[in-house]
Amino acid sequence: MLNQYDCLIRPVVTEKSMLNTSGGSYTFVVNCCATKQDVKLAVESIFNVKVDSVRLLNRKGKSRTFKGRHGERSDSKRAFVHLKDGAINFESGF
Repeated sequence: MLNQYDCLIRPVVTEKSMLNTSGGSYTFVVNCCATKQDVKLAVESIFNVKVDSVRLLNRKGKSRTFKGRHGERSDSKRAFVHLKDGAINFESGF
């Protein structure tokens, strides 16, 4: 079981992800070892809200070429969190 602050790395604050915040859905980049229960407990304890469901997504890193050199971006794991009630304010800090 991960520490609550080790589980959540950062929120995803893009135009597309913020469209769903009115419906109570938020997106976070999480630790690659995090489970649904870890994410649920971390969000509930940090932001003082009730979580309805959590969906996880593993994103593979893309292959890129820059000036003839081949490389690969890092893999990442994202969590889509749906809240029962309440909202999360990212302006106050994370």
